[in-house]
Amino acid sequence: MATGSTEELVDSLVVELRRGTLVLSVLSQMGHPEYGYSLAQKLEEKDAVIEPGTLYPLLRRLEKQNLLVSRWDTSESRPRKYYELSEEGNEVYERLKEEWLNLSRKLNVLIGGENDGTD
Repeated sequence: MATGSTEELVDSLVVELRRGTLVLSVLSQMGHPEYGYSLAQKLEEKDAVIEPGTLYPLLRRLEKQNLLVSRWDTSESRPRKYYELSEEGNEVYERLKEEWLNLSRKLNVLIGGENDGTD
């Protein structure tokens, strides 16, 4: 049975693991222009909840890094800032996705005892 301190440690490590996947999670959902709230809903529907206090600064950082481009839509009563993948963002997303798949395969071998197909 896990003690309280073990649970806290596991919780902390899970947060750390998730933090490493946030960029890939967001970029994976940017096939079409999204505004922050719609993106948050889309992620939540796929059981990948990202808190608004984490998501909005991340969107701004990805834009600053030229991975996303944005535009304001003022046609509705409430202006919305839409984000979409830039050309560079799409390239980075594809490379991160490839890295993730490679890492996942390696980890599955390490923790699941699966054969990696190299023998």
